[in-house]
Formats: sequence, C-alpha cells, structure tokens
Amino acid sequence: MYTHLLVPMDGSPLSDHALDQALSLARALGARVTLFTVVEPFHAIAYTPEQVVESASSYEAHARAAADRRLQDAAARAAAAGVAHRTEVAMGEDPHEAIIAAARTHGCDLVAMASHGRRGFKALVLGSVTAKVLTHSEIPVLVYRRPAQ
Repeated sequence: MYTHLLVPMDGSPLSDHALDQALSLARALGARVTLFTVVEPFHAIAYTPEQVVESASSYEAHARAAADRRLQDAAARAAAAGVAHRTEVAMGEDPHEAIIAAARTHGCDLVAMASHGRRGFKALVLGSVTAKVLTHSEIPVLVYRRPAQ
C-alpha cells in the first residue's frame, strides 16, 4: 500500500480539508507525509491583490512567510495526528510541475490534493493545478473534492 504521501497545499479552506483527509489516510496506512506548498513568482499582471500592491521583493517575502505559516500549521496538525512528516516550500512558475518534481524527488507513492472543481470559463482562465497533476504525473493522485454541503 502507500507509504509516503505528498500533500500539496495552497492555503485555501478546501486545501485544509484535503490535508485533514490525507493525514487520516496516512495515519491509517502508517505512512509518512511531505507537506508541500509552492510560492509563485511575482507577476506584473497579477491575479491576487497582494501582487498588485507590492514590489517583487516584498511580495516574495510576504508569500514566503505565508507559505512558512501554512506549513507550520500543517506540521502541527500532522504531529497531533501522530503522522511522521516533513515540510517543503518550492518557488515555481508552474505549481503542477513543482508538485510532480517534489513527489519524484522525495520518493512519494501517492499525491493527495484538493480540487476546487472549477468548470467552464473559470477553469479555462484559471486552469487547474490538480488537472495538470493528474494529466502529467506518473505517480497516483488522490483528489479530495469539496465536502457535501
């Protein structure tokens, strides 16, 4: 069965839900996890408010600090669940490529991640990191969807 899960996180509530589910799975399997997040570089044409109001250097510092906080929280949750873990932040233009590379580098045998379930125009414009990981990964991917309301 699976022994090492890569758990990519983007800081969203759905990503937090996927983290909880992945930790439960890892605990049941006796697996370890690598908690992973990607900091995308500053863009002149921005998609987030933080990128619009900040310079490249201050954006990177704030984004890195947010990633570190996200991983510290995830590590605390993993420790509370009794799951062996490590954390990693990567800088990258293409999060799906960073996720796949991290899974390979760390010898993960499952990627467990969230999908926001965007469809139509939103999916076309925003893309889907999860869909790209599913398409390009040779490692199995477990996708957690939005919990039923």
